[in-house]
Amino acid sequence: MSLLQELVSAYGPPGQEESVREVVLRHLPEGYTARVDAKGNLRMQRGDAPVKRVVTAHLDEIAMVVREISPGGNLTVGAMGGIYPWKSGEGPVAILSDNGPINGVLSFGSIHTDDPRAVATMAKRGPLTWDMATVITGLDAEDLNRLGVRPGTRVVIHESRRNLFSLGDLTGGYFLDDRADVAAMIAVMAAVDDPELMLIATVSEEVGGHGALYALGELRPDICVALELGALVPDAPAMLSPIPTVWVTDSYAATDPRDIRLLAEIEPSLQFQAFGRGGSDASCAASHGLCARPVTLGIPMANSHGYEIMHRDAVERLAVVAEKYLAAVR
Repeated sequence: MSLLQELVSAYGPPGQEESVREVVLRHLPEGYTARVDAKGNLRMQRGDAPVKRVVTAHLDEIAMVVREISPGGNLTVGAMGGIYPWKSGEGPVAILSDNGPINGVLSFGSIHTDDPRAVATMAKRGPLTWDMATVITGLDAEDLNRLGVRPGTRVVIHESRRNLFSLGDLTGGYFLDDRADVAAMIAVMAAVDDPELMLIATVSEEVGGHGALYALGELRPDICVALELGALVPDAPAMLSPIPTVWVTDSYAATDPRDIRLLAEIEPSLQFQAFGRGGSDASCAASHGLCARPVTLGIPMANSHGYEIMHRDAVERLAVVAEKYLAAVR
């Protein structure tokens, strides 16, 4: 949990994952070499043998991006990845300026009105959308320009809202997708000695799997195992437990029957999910012909892309299943 808290506390919107990458490097197991590629992925391997197997977990988090700056210094923002206003809620945010984080507050205005222009009134007729949101900065446009805030600047949930929350055997927090899986990947690295295996902490997964596509376009491995969440949804049911899930299909690819059968033999209690929506590093890469066999293993999570909840033993169980699978296909 201490490693997970360290990972969750670091800001990492798509394209700006340096702080999370530094946490991974601080926990790099002995015997591994690491390099950052041109896209920003962190590639880790024992030795330099040709890569046949890859494990990924993504560094980035869903976030907001500045679209406009008003003369008074308020920001209009849009989504980076699947972030929704009703999932984020009003509260402190950090604006990642050129000169470091600046405090802001995500705001939807006051409710004491029936004026049709008010967000509170519009929200009675339909869902909140990002064009209804404002980030209040307390600064004017000139101040923000001087600090290096412009359209394209990332905005993230503030560090004050990133503390993990314990409830019985469960843990809640923002960005457990995919920081819990990054923690599992570090555990896998410590346990597996396979010179033909590369572990990649990928970037920009939340905006289309761009980091994995870049890396696997060069490597073209036989197998890519993506460590992900297993979202709890009605059409792909699973229990909120430590037992990992297996994505048998998603929007981009289907898992090879050989791997489904092998995983069922390794861990008979695994939860198999057929998703109608979503994708992982592995499935996105497979859809472009960049890996032969995509496998996605998930941590069961409630409230995906919001204040996520998982079992506190799920990270360890995911790592164990991944280790057994990698040993079986070696």
